[in-house]
Amino acid sequence: MSTETLLERINDYAHRADPYPLYAELREHGVARQNDGSFLVGTYHEVAALLHDPRISSDVRHRTDPDEVRARSDGLPPSFIAVDDPEHDRLRRLAMRPFGPPHSPGRIDALHGALVGIAGELIDGFRGRDRIDLVDDFAYPLPVTVICRLLGVPREDMPALRAWTDTVIASLDRSPGEETWERQQAGTAARTEMAEYLGELADRRRADPADDMISALVHDAGPEGPLARWELMTTLTLLMIAGHETTVNLITNGMLTLLRQPDALERLRREPELMPSAVEELLRYEPPVQMLPQRTPLTDIEVGGVTVPRGAPLYLMLASANRDPLRFEDPDRFDPARRDNEHFGFGSGVHSCFGAPLARLEAQVALAALLRRLEGPRLVADPPPYRHSPILRGPRHLLIDCTTKDDGAPGES
Repeated sequence: MSTETLLERINDYAHRADPYPLYAELREHGVARQNDGSFLVGTYHEVAALLHDPRISSDVRHRTDPDEVRARSDGLPPSFIAVDDPEHDRLRRLAMRPFGPPHSPGRIDALHGALVGIAGELIDGFRGRDRIDLVDDFAYPLPVTVICRLLGVPREDMPALRAWTDTVIASLDRSPGEETWERQQAGTAARTEMAEYLGELADRRRADPADDMISALVHDAGPEGPLARWELMTTLTLLMIAGHETTVNLITNGMLTLLRQPDALERLRREPELMPSAVEELLRYEPPVQMLPQRTPLTDIEVGGVTVPRGAPLYLMLASANRDPLRFEDPDRFDPARRDNEHFGFGSGVHSCFGAPLARLEAQVALAALLRRLEGPRLVADPPPYRHSPILRGPRHLLIDCTTKDDGAPGES
């Protein structure tokens, strides 16, 4: 089959449960031009070079296709992940000040106890049940509770935020043969509504500050002055969505992988100190973000012997690069103790994931709690039903038959 249809086949929901044979096909060619004029790059060293290449833009406004630019325009300014330096650097640094080092170095580590408590409460809710949906019962509520606490979003508003987020993520679906314009319009409306809600919440924090990140962002002038209101709206929208969506997939993909590989699951039960290493391997083996579709060359560039013209859509296939046998030994094997594991689970370069430390901590705590407290967990269906998005790939539901035992871990009940 022609490599010019690879993107179409990757986007096809029929391949959502196992896209890895398609990624192997892509790696055989290194760089593949598609029927729509876009280019896919799936080999590790080429992806790494492009992620660090200043000639590669993250700003869709550099695309040569005006329809693509209009499709991604919703009247709001782009968030910092969708602009280039120096604007990206300024916005990212301002957003980082209340989130992590050097200005707030202890914020993430201080969440450990709260994370353990939230995970324990959610698993306590499994008692008396012999079947759970890991997504709805655990993997979604844990990170969304954490990001809402961090930002200062009232608990009663969480259902509205989930509805907006689901619509935004659904708008990323590019399944062939389906009309995408309606989904894109719905995604635009949902993003706008979420941004307006968060902007109004920021206005309230400006008048009545609390101990949360929204208050910190509103009142932190910093050396360059505060974020403008519209910058604050788009930044908070990004933090709200990215602050839980990818972690849902990381936890769910992680548990699915362990249930498919009982030897690895039992090893982690015996050697819980391996959990940080296991999470890194999960980020390589089943990354929650499969590709970066929004890169654009600012000039003609050569990649793997192929010339990619200025303005052409460039897809960096992170999940493919993570299984490149030229970089990783036995890449299709899950090894919870793998060494030399410089994966692209959080990207790389100046646009590496803002929330990586939080996602790592959430996944480590979540998976450790599940392994400790679920007895005899078994998959109800394999493969499970997947979400439609080929970009943020993960099960929509993950039904597990199990029983729940009390938590005997000291100080973690």
